[in-house]
Amino acid sequence: MTKKEFLQQLNISLKRLPADEREDMLQDFEEHFAIGLAEGKKEAEIAAALGSPRQIAKDAVASYHLQQAGTKATPGNVFRAMWAIIGLGFFNLVIVLGPFIGLVSMIFAGWVVAASFIASPFLWLIQTILYASSFTMFELFVSIGLCGLGIFIALGMFYVTRILSKWFVRYLKFNARLVKGGLIHDNH
Repeated sequence: MTKKEFLQQLNISLKRLPADEREDMLQDFEEHFAIGLAEGKKEAEIAAALGSPRQIAKDAVASYHLQQAGTKATPGNVFRAMWAIIGLGFFNLVIVLGPFIGLVSMIFAGWVVAASFIASPFLWLIQTILYASSFTMFELFVSIGLCGLGIFIALGMFYVTRILSKWFVRYLKFNARLVKGGLIHDNH
């Protein structure tokens, strides 16, 4: 593969990165070629030593999205990082997607319970309006108690969601290092 082919393929594979990030990477690889050519190597040798442009791009996109998720763990950033990590290898489909689905299900269930409990006085009011003969003070006090409990659950879910998002981003970073073979090098 020639330098031009390598850089074109890399540029196409990096289309999911912002333009400035993509340009920086392309300049870095142009420098690799310039240094290799100065050492007397052929373009094909340099390209072979650098590896597959598509795999380099997958690694770069995964690293970029992990950095974004680590900086600001919004649901969109975490989701993009998760898909980028899954893209590193088929093995990651099971290893990353399974825990992500479980984590999102837990968070979603907690928020649904909190919202349901908070809405219970309003639901009691609707029931009382529609079926006035079914009014009981006990149900009123239970719905008010559930509303208070729902507020506490919502506050707890706010913190749980933030903590679990950060832990999941750490798990994605760990998984990316594992896929890239970085765990061996991190211990030294």
